This record gives sequence, structure tokens and C-alpha cells, in this order.
Amino acid sequence: MTSEETRHRAEMLFAEALREQQAERYDTAIDLYQRSIAAFPTAEAHTFLGWAYSFQGRFDEAIAECHRAISVDPSFGNPYNDIGSYLMKQGKLEDAIPWLERAKAAPRYEPRHYPYLNLARLYLAQGRFEDARREFSQAQFLEESLIRPHATHHHERSAQAEAGGEESVH
Repeated sequence: MTSEETRHRAEMLFAEALREQQAERYDTAIDLYQRSIAAFPTAEAHTFLGWAYSFQGRFDEAIAECHRAISVDPSFGNPYNDIGSYLMKQGKLEDAIPWLERAKAAPRYEPRHYPYLNLARLYLAQGRFEDARREFSQAQFLEESLIRPHATHHHERSAQAEAGGEESVH
């Protein structure tokens, strides 16, 4: 199999994994993401594998996959935000802050406003209301100013975060 064929196979497995994940068949999705990564590792596949783990409450494994994603492509911002989100769910709010800040600074990240929303919720849980207001304002600005008719959103479904009972986005 040529490298182009291998990459195409990995993309097909990734797409199938995403469909399975959207259908809440997480074990099947995990298997398909792993097969995609075995064929051709991408930051996206590692990040989405981590996301699938998170739906099973496997946050340490999800974080490990995000670290792998970062090693494949440090410019991809989604795994930074996801690490922050998973740490929030584990109640490790201070540990989450630098990861969310790194997501905000990442050159390649969609949807751009998610780490701002997560930081705002985190700051609300900490009683840091001015910081939360600043983050919410920036998230609103980004969401309203970026009109992308063909943009796809990473992680449309969000789970409840332990911090303040609010939903985190990832």
C-alpha cells in the first residue's frame, strides 16, 4: 500500500470512528480511532480518541492522547483545550488554566472561542468575576466576528464539568 493509500485508509477509519462516536458507540469508535492512528497518526485522531475516552470517564487516558496529539502537531489547539477541560472535570482548576491559555494562543484551533468559555467558567467557579467577564466577552467577540459557513465544530457535544456545574466545551 502506498503512503497516499495508507493516509486515505486512515482518513476513512477516522470518519467512520466519528460516526460511531456520534451514535454513542464509544467502544467501536475507540477501536476505529486506534486503527486510524496505527495506519497514519494525526493530531486530530489522537484528540478525538481522547474525546471518546472522556465520554467513558477515562480522563487520564484522554489526557494522554491529547499529549500524543500535541507531539504530532503542536500547532493544533484542540488538545490543549481538551486537556484543560478534562482537568476541570477532575476538579484540578489551577492545573487547567495554562492548558486553556495555550489553546487560546494556538495557531490552528476551531472553534476559537471554546477555551475562552472554559476559562470563564473556571474563573466563575473560583469567584474571579472580573477575569470571568473578560473571558466571556472575548468568547462572544470571537463567536460573533468569525462567520465561517463551511467551518466544522470540534466536539459539539459537551459534558457537565464539575466546576460550578457548568458545561465545559471541548
